[in-house]
Amino acid sequence: MKSQVEKISNRAFVRNVLVVASGTAIAQVIYMIFSPFITRLYGPAVYGQMGAFMAVVTIIGPVAALTYPLAIVLPKGNKEVRGLIHLSFLISVGSAVSLAVILFFFYDKIISLFNLTHLTDFLFLLPFVVLFSGSLQIAESWLIRTKQFKVTAKVAVMQALIVQGSMVLIGFLYPRASVLIIISALAIGLKAAMMIGFSNKRLFNLAQIRNESFTELKLIAAKHKDFPIFRAPEVLLDAVTLAVPVLLLANFFGPASAGFYAIGYTVLSLPAQLIGKSVGDVFYPRISDAKNNGENMTGLIKEATLYLGIIGILPYLIIIAFGPWLFSFVFGAEWWTAGEYARWMAIWTYFRFLNKASETALPALSAQGFLLAATAISLVVKIVAFVIGLYVFSSALAALAIAAIAEAIAEIIFLLITLHISKKNDQAYQVK
Repeated sequence: MKSQVEKISNRAFVRNVLVVASGTAIAQVIYMIFSPFITRLYGPAVYGQMGAFMAVVTIIGPVAALTYPLAIVLPKGNKEVRGLIHLSFLISVGSAVSLAVILFFFYDKIISLFNLTHLTDFLFLLPFVVLFSGSLQIAESWLIRTKQFKVTAKVAVMQALIVQGSMVLIGFLYPRASVLIIISALAIGLKAAMMIGFSNKRLFNLAQIRNESFTELKLIAAKHKDFPIFRAPEVLLDAVTLAVPVLLLANFFGPASAGFYAIGYTVLSLPAQLIGKSVGDVFYPRISDAKNNGENMTGLIKEATLYLGIIGILPYLIIIAFGPWLFSFVFGAEWWTAGEYARWMAIWTYFRFLNKASETALPALSAQGFLLAATAISLVVKIVAFVIGLYVFSSALAALAIAAIAEAIAEIIFLLITLHISKKNDQAYQVK
């Protein structure tokens, strides 16, 4: 038994996961230490405004660079990587400028069309968020490619301490939504700056603009066109899927209801942030190497999924069993309803957590078209479920319950299809 443990602990994949997870774990501990103060200082309505703003950020941020930064991990040579970094940054700048122009001319119409009156004073931050998000995606992919997982871990801890500490300190003097929203927006840029600054392999030296012509960038963009064609819409739809509940609850039941959902999802995301993202960051280059070397990809996906399932079952079961009591004890009595929401949300978030390895493997399997279709179906399922709950039962809890069950079924089907695609890929390689 001891030799088996030593054998597992010596594997580079496991060591890297532990490095990333340790930093994320410390960051999550910091979040949990400060969260009871934040929820008591600001309250559900203020927290709901921040949740609604972050829902908008969740939609536009991931597509700031049309997901080209995700391709940085894949190439063998640094020249192509340099081009992808340059291309990604230029697209991020263009997206930020375009959004600023749109807001300048159509600010009032956008607020009216999407019923964002509760965010009127904060939409001007969105162009900055787009630029910060694109830069962050570039920095994250660069650290993954160069396997600088210690930097990722260190930055996670420092960002959590600075951001959460600022929210608490300022909240004692000025507990307003503007504090939470502005700090949350700046936190994205802060994380990107720290990742670039702490990297021991110079990102900007690699991305000097003069080294790539416009023609070269066009060729690189065309080579990785499956990312903007398939992955960017998928990321956008996935973000909409996550944001829809917050926006619907805010419109139908007010900011407090959105706040209950936001804090519930934040808590339920802890395992995903702690383990799921850590596994995903390390698994992405590993599965790409496996594809290039002709290894059995299905076995790797099954193994990673099994580990995630075992690790995640206990925390999600605890939320299902004791959610309301835990939330009221940790965050205050007024957050009991958030615990009720979290009970149902835990069902589908567990299966979403379980599928992290499958989702990460799809670019290497050249199956991003399937991922886009699956995400679109998931969005439709969630919207229909919420509409039924809101209009038929006039209950936020009923909407969450229906959506949770439907999403869980969809995630199970997603896993089975991904394994089928992987198995066909392995068989095709063996034939060659």
